[in-house]
Amino acid sequence: MWINHRFFKYLTGVILVLICIFFLELLHFFEPILKIFNTLFYPFLIAGFLFYLIRPLVGALAKIKFFPKPVAILVVFAGIAGVIYAGFNLLADKVIKQMTNISNLPQNLKDSAKEAEKQIEKKDMGMLSTDALSQRVNSFFSDFIQTISDNASQIFSAIAGATTVLIIVPIVLFFLLKDGHKLIPFLRKAFPRRFKVEVEDLLKDIDKTLSAYLIGQVTVAFVDGVLAYIGFLIIGLDYALVLSMFIIITAIIPFFGPIIGTIPAFVVALMQDPAMALYVIIIIIVVQQLEGNLVAPLVLGNRLHMHPLTIILLIIVAAPLFGFIGMVIIVPLYAVVKMVLKDLYKMYQAHT
Repeated sequence: MWINHRFFKYLTGVILVLICIFFLELLHFFEPILKIFNTLFYPFLIAGFLFYLIRPLVGALAKIKFFPKPVAILVVFAGIAGVIYAGFNLLADKVIKQMTNISNLPQNLKDSAKEAEKQIEKKDMGMLSTDALSQRVNSFFSDFIQTISDNASQIFSAIAGATTVLIIVPIVLFFLLKDGHKLIPFLRKAFPRRFKVEVEDLLKDIDKTLSAYLIGQVTVAFVDGVLAYIGFLIIGLDYALVLSMFIIITAIIPFFGPIIGTIPAFVVALMQDPAMALYVIIIIIVVQQLEGNLVAPLVLGNRLHMHPLTIILLIIVAAPLFGFIGMVIIVPLYAVVKMVLKDLYKMYQAHT
């Protein structure tokens, strides 16, 4: 009989689960769980991200006879802290100075608009509406830069206030590096014996995919920032270091990241010299060509086996829903979910 078909049994189970979730939500059952999740999400996300970046270094050190894994982890932590300290001493003054100057850009825009208005009034003999022209130019660029400045201040305020995260992340990261190899055997025990081989292979594939993607994407972003910094220095762009660092951060997002990172550089170049804005566009085009044809194929390859249009649509959807973090994690998350569903379906077909 059709009602006894396996599909309807599964459908009935899903409906019952959804009904239970609905009533539990009415009783506010999930509120404590959501609070715990929101508290631990970012520390574990950051720790997981750093885990994949640092694990190769720890593994290489742990192979040396005199470096057991805990010692190797502490040595890598000390090395990273040393690099951060040295970089801070070398670049802190320059970065702070450039950030301070960038924060003054809105006022500089207003002053430039007033100066342009005076020049137009001298030369146009009253034929142009300088009030309307200057108002539009001033309003657009001033509001745009002010928005960037406000968002930057919010980001830095959030980072400055994240003392708890800074304490939790190193602890979680240490134990992930120390005992991360035990995770796959632990998860494998939750499955029946006949699925253990397939589940272990699936978990290993997920681990390799995430590791290769994250390391590759960070490498590509760093190379983009370095190449952009060299180009900015060549054309003499103001605030070249800060602008290239911003490109490194945003370039972690595929496709749209470098474009987002270029917007501040373009605005600064337009303020410095309109011709400079054209040079910035040329530099970014050259950087993107080098990335797309040389750096990305060499570092990333085709690890995720995803069509570029799929990646673009994922990022477009994630941006308004989850913001910057969503744009960063949506692509590897989709790849993992796709891999899990595909392999689970294969296991289902093989064992039925």
